[in-house]
Amino acid sequence: MTSATDIPYLDLSDPGFRVDSEQVLEARERSWYARTNYGLAVLRYEQVSELLKDRRLRQGSWAWPALNGVETGPLVEWWNGALLNLEGEDHRRIRKLLNPAFTPGLVNGLAPRFRELATELIDSLAERGRCEFVTEFAEPYATRVIALMLGIPEREWRRLAQLSGDLGLFLGVTIKQDLDRIEAALEGLYGYADELIAERRDEPGDDFVGTLIKAQVDDDRLSREELRISIVLLIFGGVDTTRNQLGLAMETLLAHPEQWRLLAERPELGPNAVEEVMRVNPTVTWVTREALEDLTFEGLPIERGTTIHMLSSSAGSDPRAFGEDVQFDITAEGRPRHFGFGGGVHHCIGHFVARGDMSEALPLLARRLGNPRVEGEARWLPRSGNTGPIELPIAFDPKGA
Repeated sequence: MTSATDIPYLDLSDPGFRVDSEQVLEARERSWYARTNYGLAVLRYEQVSELLKDRRLRQGSWAWPALNGVETGPLVEWWNGALLNLEGEDHRRIRKLLNPAFTPGLVNGLAPRFRELATELIDSLAERGRCEFVTEFAEPYATRVIALMLGIPEREWRRLAQLSGDLGLFLGVTIKQDLDRIEAALEGLYGYADELIAERRDEPGDDFVGTLIKAQVDDDRLSREELRISIVLLIFGGVDTTRNQLGLAMETLLAHPEQWRLLAERPELGPNAVEEVMRVNPTVTWVTREALEDLTFEGLPIERGTTIHMLSSSAGSDPRAFGEDVQFDITAEGRPRHFGFGGGVHHCIGHFVARGDMSEALPLLARRLGNPRVEGEARWLPRSGNTGPIELPIAFDPKGA
């Protein structure tokens, strides 16, 4: 057991802190956990895996605003009522209602539309030999996919993307200074949800939102406020995380040009590429839990109410789980599962969609954009919390369709 004097400390609130830094890797070698100003950080794969399944812990992200000095207001009310932060019967009930939109069969059936959309966006930029990847591909692709899933007109994508991006700032470490912008975006998404609900009530349909409204109206399985909260969460989650993850995928593949060329030659490696990107460079850099009771884990006493951050990116490169060959490799098989989609009962409900749409997009990009490289100044969210590029200008050699 690591002695108390050897336990590392990480300042997670520092905007300059990086979950992929040498500081974190060195801390992982010293101890399976670190103390932080937000509670504990778990650094190694085995302990992350065990704690994500531990029923003595609850979802901990609900406390994120309060940890950053935001204890009341519309953001806190929405976040506390969102599926991600519900427990027990409320979580099971709402998750069961939302699940039909995210089944593997439904996602597989949409694969041709995902390919068509990705091809359309690539066609619009491929001949120029350069683009700003986030605004010209990742953002419109992610937003139009979620619009397709929810039965929202795709022409609304710019409005949805802007609001989702601004709301997503609350998952970073600068939440308090961005609060006005965050809450304005939340108000905008609520307004959009209300418009969507009113439209579906006037013109009922068989799409996902129509099904949710039917559940709310016919048998009261879903309150009106739960319906509004869920629609906002689905729009935000579908746009923000996929846009960020596509940007992180491009960053990772830019650093491994031989893997980019291989993906162009072997598009069937698309699903593997997604899993590898999310293992080494996830947009959700930590998954949060909170202790429901006093407990002891691997000899460490943990008090009730303690926040525990599972550093998914650190766990994803842990040589104890992956062996010495932990480098990014889209041909690798039999890897232990990563934690880019969380784990346990709160495993990301939209993971089939994210896996499906990115698996279609990445090989198409690799086939059409030869020798991609960063051109100009990239801008990034802090490399902790939920992260990703704000702007990622790239140049490339145009290739035929």
